[in-house]
Amino acid sequence: MDDFELYDDLEEDGPSDPISFFAEEIDFEPANPALLRRWIEKVITQEKAELNFVNYIFCDDTYLLKLNQEYLQHDTLTDIITFPYHDPPVIEGDVFISIDRIHENAHQFGVTFEQELHRVIIHGVLHLCGYGDKDPSDKAKMTQKEDEALQLLKTI
Repeated sequence: MDDFELYDDLEEDGPSDPISFFAEEIDFEPANPALLRRWIEKVITQEKAELNFVNYIFCDDTYLLKLNQEYLQHDTLTDIITFPYHDPPVIEGDVFISIDRIHENAHQFGVTFEQELHRVIIHGVLHLCGYGDKDPSDKAKMTQKEDEALQLLKTI
């Protein structure tokens, strides 16, 4: 996969959905994708951003490690890589998530798989909204925004 301009290697789950879910190298579908779409859209609206599209691609550690090495020159496992294609406030991007890492992190942090998956899903959107997590203050702000978004999910 050389060009990430738009993730279109797989059949979309809906032709008019600005938020799409795919799987690479694994068999995975998120529970209740319609609820997740509503939640993600609400978070984007709260951030005063404009949603064009977000593709979520669920994969395994091996697949994400290859992307990390090829595109970011990092030789480490990670739970998520976000590829933005537009500057905020316009939201366009691909969010790759390792289901292997989600399982491991959920166990390590003492949360359910679903809780960790939701945190990582919204983490990707927050990156597309312009939030970073490289330095301690940015990381603290990102965590705060994740927590707010997770609280919002409980009300949907």
